[in-house]
Amino acid sequence: MTATVGAPGSPRRYLHSLWLLSARDLRVRYATSALGYLWSVLDPLVMSAIYWFVFTQIFQRSVGHEPYIVFLISALLPWVWFNSAVSDFTRAFSKDARLVRSTSIPRSIWVNRIVLSKGVEFLFSLPVLAVFIVLSRPAVELNWGLLLFPVAMLLQTVLLVGLGLLIAPLCVLWSDLERTTKLILRALFYASPVIYGVSDLPGAFETFAAFNPLAGIFALYRVGFFPEEWDPWVISISAVMCFAFLAVGIAAFRKLERSVLKEL
Repeated sequence: MTATVGAPGSPRRYLHSLWLLSARDLRVRYATSALGYLWSVLDPLVMSAIYWFVFTQIFQRSVGHEPYIVFLISALLPWVWFNSAVSDFTRAFSKDARLVRSTSIPRSIWVNRIVLSKGVEFLFSLPVLAVFIVLSRPAVELNWGLLLFPVAMLLQTVLLVGLGLLIAPLCVLWSDLERTTKLILRALFYASPVIYGVSDLPGAFETFAAFNPLAGIFALYRVGFFPEEWDPWVISISAVMCFAFLAVGIAAFRKLERSVLKEL
């Protein structure tokens, strides 16, 4: 997607290197962990259990759809992908500074390898969603919206690449942005329709929420299980925002790449 950004290199070489770097990240992550693959599912599973308990056993819930556990997990899994990728963007260049300086491959690869490796972990976590869907039958009825699941993944990839190309170089030039990014992610979790749906918001807020690209992405993930989540306005605006972030990210990366190399 961004193989033309940075130093010259053939697309084939770029994709091969991208896969090798992403595979290395996954091997390191699982080789040094006793639980290995289970970490891909434990985090969203524990989060889902906590929110399910709070909103179904303690408080009177008026948001989301039944079964609420499926509603939660269908957004929490992509949120974990988004949150972990954006967190890693803040160290994308500083973590491998020597390789970043010496490589002849377009340096956008240090961003895209994070998107890919975290995306693979997201795919590894999908069996959790499948299990709860099976356990919740017949309350959950699959519909045509399930075909939009890959579209949601594509839009999230576009959004993450754009954000990565913007955040990674800025964090090298201004180190305080790493802490700022973590604070923004905490607020963004509650500002995004994870524990609630866009339709649960009051009218004015629902219109404003469309400009959060995650709103339309999460709606696309959920619409295959909850057709009420289909909202053409929110999804269309979110898609435009994803490609807008990609355009801004590519432009910013091209402008800041030389300064980043000097700083490293």
